[in-house]
Amino acid sequence: MATDYDAPRKTDDETESIQALQERVPDKMSGVVDVEDADNPGSFELAGQDLADVDLDVVVLPPQADEFTCMSCFLVKHRSQLDHEGKIGPICHECAA
Repeated sequence: MATDYDAPRKTDDETESIQALQERVPDKMSGVVDVEDADNPGSFELAGQDLADVDLDVVVLPPQADEFTCMSCFLVKHRSQLDHEGKIGPICHECAA
């Protein structure tokens, strides 16, 4: 049996009006506020959320002899990742690609 795919698939008595479709679909702009937060479903306290009274001790090391700072991405990288010395300074393999 051959099928004509260009022929309309629904007849006039099968189609629904736009008003009937709108009555079936809930109104998303109704003003009802969903109280539950989707990102925090249980309203539980996230660990480490309040760090106002915590002092962090971080040791910052100066650039080592075998490191360089890429002048494109500004990351400190090992000399093995050096692609070339450009007009603005050293460029890493990732930025040169």
